[in-house]
Amino acid sequence: MSPELRLHGKINDAIEYFATASGCRSAHQHFFELTDTSLRLFAPGSELFLSPQGIRQKGVGGNFCEYMFGVDQPLSDLIKKAVHNRLILLGASYNDAGRLQLTSNTRFQQSYDDIFRLGHATDNFFFFIEGLKGSGLIERQQLIIQYLGKFLKYQAALNQLEDSLLAEKLKQLLPQGCAVFLIRLTHTKARHFQKEYQKAYYSNKQISSTKQAMLDELAENLNLSQYQQERISIDAMYHHRENYRLIDEYKNVLIDCYKQGEIDRQNYARLTRLKTLALRDEIPLDLLVTLDTRLHPQIDQINREPEYTAITRDILQDLQQQKELQKKDMAQLLYAKQKARRHHDIAFEQLLLETGKLFDECIRDGAPLSLLEEFSRIITFFDRYDYTSTNISRLAFMEHFQSSTEWLENLLQNRAEFNKLEKGLFHQLFFVPLLDSPFLTRYGRQKLHRLQKGLEEIAAGVLTTQHLNAEIKVIEHHEEMQKLLYTGIRDRIRNRYFRFDSKEEIHLIYQDLNQELQQRGLVKSSIDMALFQEVIYDIKKEVFYLRNLLPEIIGNNDHVLRNDFITNSGLDIFHIEELENEYITQNGLDQKCLQQLRSGQ
Repeated sequence: MSPELRLHGKINDAIEYFATASGCRSAHQHFFELTDTSLRLFAPGSELFLSPQGIRQKGVGGNFCEYMFGVDQPLSDLIKKAVHNRLILLGASYNDAGRLQLTSNTRFQQSYDDIFRLGHATDNFFFFIEGLKGSGLIERQQLIIQYLGKFLKYQAALNQLEDSLLAEKLKQLLPQGCAVFLIRLTHTKARHFQKEYQKAYYSNKQISSTKQAMLDELAENLNLSQYQQERISIDAMYHHRENYRLIDEYKNVLIDCYKQGEIDRQNYARLTRLKTLALRDEIPLDLLVTLDTRLHPQIDQINREPEYTAITRDILQDLQQQKELQKKDMAQLLYAKQKARRHHDIAFEQLLLETGKLFDECIRDGAPLSLLEEFSRIITFFDRYDYTSTNISRLAFMEHFQSSTEWLENLLQNRAEFNKLEKGLFHQLFFVPLLDSPFLTRYGRQKLHRLQKGLEEIAAGVLTTQHLNAEIKVIEHHEEMQKLLYTGIRDRIRNRYFRFDSKEEIHLIYQDLNQELQQRGLVKSSIDMALFQEVIYDIKKEVFYLRNLLPEIIGNNDHVLRNDFITNSGLDIFHIEELENEYITQNGLDQKCLQQLRSGQ
């Protein structure tokens, strides 16, 4: 029989502890000493002391916690695809060569603020082991690495495990006769904020201004720092079931690039596709930028500096020498910004940051304030660029983006400012790259064309922002209806009808779907027959592709035939890739064949 003892209490109004002792000796041995202000947990050779200020620990053991997404994770852990947790052993450190070394000085002390700031925001675990055989502390710590290291580093969802189950798992991995002493520290206020944030974000993958105000008020009442709020929110967004799969794939590609020492064309194409998918799926791009920031600097880039970076550096050096910034210079900087963003070039942003610091030093040394004013002008235009590019991309790729007259007025103002620098600059910066994108959907293309033409008409005084907004909303409505009809028609074809090329059965589908949508209040009048026929035609093209072309394309690795269908079918490439993924899954084929087709190899 292997009994278990558990102890629970509060350290203060924000932090609780949960202590569990599991092992063959814990039934006849006290493992704690409790006073009004402190708790001491102990076993032969090991001790953990919880005071009002923090924790002290010594002996055989350490601490561990889940890595929160976006934290400053050691590179050695970051480049391992399955590492989920941080593990710190008492007396352990890394030498100059980056290798782990153990010492007999196992004393550890840390405040609660640092525990939850440097570790996980809500749950951190401390442990010690009794019963390990070994001639000294170093040897017993090495045994912990041998028996528990892999589990503690790779076990997913540690915070969701019951303490008794976790302690039992650890005990089972140890030699017979060992006892496990496990202490979980939980920050109840941070966990409360975490749950409320998840509830707000997970409902529709965004935080409205009203919900954000409520969360801000809650954080203030809980006395949570801005830093902890940001850590919790980023981690919660990452763990959304529709986010983490894509983000993990993006991370894995970056890891592969890091190990290769470069980002080749194929991996660059994959990274670009994943970022486009993230934008389409309303995944905050900040989550991907976090990975770029950590891994990109570690990847050997081409030795020759990109042309757009060289141009930017040259203009900024001229500015430092107090040469006047011309309109053409600003236009060149914006083209460089566009290319840097397209290539996800973190070094470009680093160049701007370093230049800003340099200019601050120059002004302190007596340079005129005009230097800072000119640099601020550059940053203002870059902010305009980021705002405009982000929002036009959302209009193009996001199905549920809501246009407004206020948004159009901001675009119109930015358009005027950009075009003052160079005629047609606004079109070149924001419309040309998107219209050339193979991932642009048909409705995204319609919205872009209407926006482009509409802004020109407003500037000419022949249209108002209200009229343009109404026209864009008509396209958005057609997009919503097309998706609604597609789902309804495909469902009926799969479950009720077999020969949907029969006019009679198509008519039955139309009547049945029309009746259902009206009863559900999704349409007020009869479905537009032209749109209905368009969706039917799209589904016929899908069937033809799946039955006739795709087997041949995969069998012969015929990317030319695939590209010809993509070009001439009128179907969105995102949708075609979804069909291909379903086909591969249903037929038990290897995903690598799709990767080869899509890379053109």
